[in-house]
Amino acid sequence: MTSLAAMRELSGSQDGFGGDLRFGETGPGAGLRGADKICATIAEKSLPGAGGKTWRAFLSAAAGEDGKQADAIDRIGEGPWYDRLGRLVANNKEELLNERPSGADEAVADDLPNEDGVPNHQPEPSQPEVDNHDTLTGSNAEGRLYGPTATCSDWTSAVADRNSKPRLGHSWPRNFGGGGPGGINMAHWMSAHEAPGCTPGVNLVDAGGPQQGSTSVGAGGGYGGIYCFALTP
Repeated sequence: MTSLAAMRELSGSQDGFGGDLRFGETGPGAGLRGADKICATIAEKSLPGAGGKTWRAFLSAAAGEDGKQADAIDRIGEGPWYDRLGRLVANNKEELLNERPSGADEAVADDLPNEDGVPNHQPEPSQPEVDNHDTLTGSNAEGRLYGPTATCSDWTSAVADRNSKPRLGHSWPRNFGGGGPGGINMAHWMSAHEAPGCTPGVNLVDAGGPQQGSTSVGAGGGYGGIYCFALTP
């Protein structure tokens, strides 16, 4: 999970990237390539040398570099995957494709950590927990494209568009157990609900949901963070 501090630093904005993750990339598939570059850059800053691995953001898109649908679950290798401190997140895709990764170290299963291995619910150990669970994925519960309007124009747009609402997962369960109004699953790490829009924005205060009229990726409790996977441990 990319930390708020890292996303602010790389975007050059206190509001983060929003739904535009191109990070200097251009052309077809720029959103996915830029997101992968964000992952590699953050990994290198946390652990020198780690940026040399092949990194993939857990994001789906309607059209990747080849113009075909790109599904997050097909981008990340076969596992196993560990966090920054060597704790197991999942051995394989079968373990990933659950509400929470099965088989994960109990220290991370319900609070997926950031690039420094710090549980994201409380990124500053000396400070109280914050409401920062919403994580961009564009994916359904199988790790595949949720729909054509669920990716902020394939991660290239950070403008207000009422027809573009990126799909989010929850880095920690907003509450435990599945279900919820309108099919919302507040515990699912890769597919919980939609953000109200693609504009940059940070909200770390538990306000019971986005404020009326908000169009931000972080409006419901987050900042537009993404999950990052290395193709090799």
